[in-house]
Amino acid sequence: MIGVYQLFLRLVDRLPLPSVKAQQRFALAALLSQALIAVTGSVVRVTGSGLGCPTWPKCFDDSLLPIPQDEVPWWHQAIEFGNRQIAVWIVVTTSIAVVLAVTRARRRREILVYAWILPFSTFAQGILGGITVLTGLRWWVVGAHMLVSCAMVWIAATLYAKVGEPDDGVEIEAAPAGARRLVALSAVVMAFVLAAGVVVTAAGPHAGDRTNPKAIDRLDVSIPALSLTHGLLVALYVAILVWAAVLVVRGPSSEAVRRRLKIVFAVVAAQSLIGVVQYFTGVPALLVVLHVAGAMSVIAETAILYRLMQARVLRASDVTSDKLAA
Repeated sequence: MIGVYQLFLRLVDRLPLPSVKAQQRFALAALLSQALIAVTGSVVRVTGSGLGCPTWPKCFDDSLLPIPQDEVPWWHQAIEFGNRQIAVWIVVTTSIAVVLAVTRARRRREILVYAWILPFSTFAQGILGGITVLTGLRWWVVGAHMLVSCAMVWIAATLYAKVGEPDDGVEIEAAPAGARRLVALSAVVMAFVLAAGVVVTAAGPHAGDRTNPKAIDRLDVSIPALSLTHGLLVALYVAILVWAAVLVVRGPSSEAVRRRLKIVFAVVAAQSLIGVVQYFTGVPALLVVLHVAGAMSVIAETAILYRLMQARVLRASDVTSDKLAA
């Protein structure tokens, strides 16, 4: 195994040495692609195209590609097949690209680990996507598929934040320790928010397939009660963030942390507004897609904020009193 990796390194060394900026661009592309596949997955769901290709990995038993079918309209086939192509060509390509970039640059171990997680988890996510089709879009399998995407966005966002840091630097506290612990707690609550959102969706009007929606396994529970639980968890998440913000404002914090905190609040406010409007307007398809995009944004921004609170610099003295707001 070591010999195989050494051979891989020799092959990678034939590539041009990427700058840190180039590595960041690759990492950003990987992050955006992970978020994109979640968004296109929501498009598949709200358009009822989940079984547009009723088998996997082929579209039909006798065809890898969509074919004229009376039972399955062409647009459902196109949407589901397009979603699969995004997973194969965009997500996999960007994941491999960032691995090659950071490996060629011989980045520190934690960056390599985060980078290597992406292609392997993307492969596993593809298999899980196939299982969702083969099991007829069972709600809990679809939900697991979504939550794995959420975790991958967090990992990709963390990688993006870490790539810009110097490998030979030292860790410094760029915000009060209490604030960082609160952001970590908010991330835990956010995980429950996402899980609750998945459950609400499982009971909602978008089954994922319009050809025979009654055959799709749905969660038969009270949507108002689930939505209330989801909303209360969101309120708890926001309350913890506000508490963290108070500590950041009152204590020594870097300008990067303060800026990112403002971005997090802006994204959370927009996402909350979409959620409320979505609920009171009967869950229209467009707002569902926007809500998923908003969720990916909240995950990514929270992950980046958490990382920025414990920055890595060349020397501890690089962050002086004039760079940390008193």
